[in-house]
Amino acid sequence: MNILAVEPFYSGSHKAFLKGLERNSRHNIIPVNLSYKGKKWQMHGNSVVLAGMTQEISEDIDLLLVSSMTNLPAFLSLTNPHFSEVPKVMYMHENQFTQPMPEGEDRDLTYCYLNYLSMLSADQLIFSSNFHRDDFLEALPKFLEHYPDDKHYYPVDKIASKSRVLYPGLNLKRFDKQEAQRESNENPVIVWNQRWQFDRNPAMFFRVLNRLNDIDLTFDLILAGDTQHEKPEEFEKAWERYGRHITHFGYVENEESYSRLLHSGDIVVSTATYEFFCVAIMEAIYCGCHPLLPNRLHYPELIPENLHEPLLHAPVLYDTEDDLFHYLKDLLTEETKPLPSATLQNINKHLDWSKRIDEYDRMFEECRDMDVTTSLS
Repeated sequence: MNILAVEPFYSGSHKAFLKGLERNSRHNIIPVNLSYKGKKWQMHGNSVVLAGMTQEISEDIDLLLVSSMTNLPAFLSLTNPHFSEVPKVMYMHENQFTQPMPEGEDRDLTYCYLNYLSMLSADQLIFSSNFHRDDFLEALPKFLEHYPDDKHYYPVDKIASKSRVLYPGLNLKRFDKQEAQRESNENPVIVWNQRWQFDRNPAMFFRVLNRLNDIDLTFDLILAGDTQHEKPEEFEKAWERYGRHITHFGYVENEESYSRLLHSGDIVVSTATYEFFCVAIMEAIYCGCHPLLPNRLHYPELIPENLHEPLLHAPVLYDTEDDLFHYLKDLLTEETKPLPSATLQNINKHLDWSKRIDEYDRMFEECRDMDVTTSLS
């Protein structure tokens, strides 16, 4: 099959996802990508440029794969009739309905509505986790209540019926080149390797660390992640308080260096208030970091149930900030033991592209053979 992959936000997890498909799929993935940073321009202005780029495509396209940042109705109208009979799959990396907003910033419902129209225009919707799909489907009817239209024409059930879940593939095998480094750690090493933004809740993370430090527990820190956005003040304060115990601070440019950092960490912590699928946490677990994760969002479905509260090792999921404090304290004082590296790697090795790609290729083939109908039929 020739699959045209349209991505207006060719960066971060979106970029990694498409590169994984290109490298591993038995089908021919033809990318049409842009790297705009601003969300509003991604969802408005990109369609003209992306549509123009398709004029250079000589292959006959069997399937259209677009990301959730695409204004699909605009793209289809600008390329009409080129893709009118081609099945359209939208991969929902995120959605505009439940994505958290910074304090003091209101949600612009225009982009929710663009997202909604694009979902209606797609023949198949793929969500990154069960949590993501269910959370969106719960939010959609509430969003539509903002509009005065006849509710008979709100096809929530149609969107639900064409929604399915496929976890993204991850490039985990790249970490196999690196051996574990943690045996030489002078102190236990706690890892933060996510974006430095409000929805990852760094304030709670550092509150817990400060409580541990206040009772004279010693630990080192790896503070890595995407720092392109404005740094929360908590990171600057952490540098002042823990400077000599911070072994890395900021973005990691080099893949080998990133792997080495994860293989030297002992514990990885998430305090996220909201996220759709955290690739970074899955990578750290694969590299042998014992995870302490919120007992909500997508984590309960990704962590095997028998490891939620292991009998012989430290817990993995926590409910409250106090729980996180006590679980970390017990690990740092060796009251509890981290999960063995082999167990940790088994948690998510099934997410490697080598294990995931067959399911994606089968999905593409199923979608190629579906009947293309009008969005409301």
